[in-house]
Amino acid sequence: MKPLIFLLLLTPMLVLANDDEVQDMSDPLAVYTQAGVGVTDKGVNFKVGQSYDTGNEQTAAMNIIETKGLLGDTLGWRSDMRTSQSLDSFRFRNFNVTLPKGQAKQLDINYNFRGSLVADESADISYSFIQALPAHGALSFYPLAGVGLSVGKDRVQSDGGIDDGYALMGSYGLLGMYSKWAISDNIWVNYNPFWLTTLTGSSQYRDNYYGAQESTLLTHEFALSYQLTPRMNLRYFANWNENTDFFAGDHRLEFNYQL
Repeated sequence: MKPLIFLLLLTPMLVLANDDEVQDMSDPLAVYTQAGVGVTDKGVNFKVGQSYDTGNEQTAAMNIIETKGLLGDTLGWRSDMRTSQSLDSFRFRNFNVTLPKGQAKQLDINYNFRGSLVADESADISYSFIQALPAHGALSFYPLAGVGLSVGKDRVQSDGGIDDGYALMGSYGLLGMYSKWAISDNIWVNYNPFWLTTLTGSSQYRDNYYGAQESTLLTHEFALSYQLTPRMNLRYFANWNENTDFFAGDHRLEFNYQL
């Protein structure tokens, strides 16, 4: 039932009017109404986003919903231990940009349906700030800092027992950066590293949230993008971390359309 529920949530957002002005889809701070689909090693991803009027001409904002890993046993090419037919994860973002200053605020909610060392299911809820730095030729950098809370379903307690239901597990901090290298008008590369660390919570959460005896994690995201038309692009993504090499990480090919 989980895939059906989330696809029903996405349906109303697909009926959207075209924006009058086409935005630069290579800009990490660009705000626009969009739809996308991705073919991945863990199944199919869907993404829809809608920009909205903030009431302030100097700001722009949008909401984005993503579902990941649907029909992974059928369409993915990872082992059965890493895929399922139902959703792997769900993501919601609220993104607000102050245009003259190149500053952004982001509420980011990631819900993971896959079990871990600390809970049967988990959600990370973070709030972060992003600042665009002056471009250096073809290179642009957007450092980010934020804090978040982790909520677990049927979480594992420090004594090994299971706490049924949902509960707050602890808090974490994150530092990172979005970066862009504009190779040409139609081709660009992104590299986005993020460092996460647990801050508070039970010893089970603090010491094992990012793996056995792992309280911190350095993640990497690489993307190669090609702008087919001003409204359409094709993007290849790779995600890995310090404990998982590039080829064992997550890979996807994503098509995006600006509405």
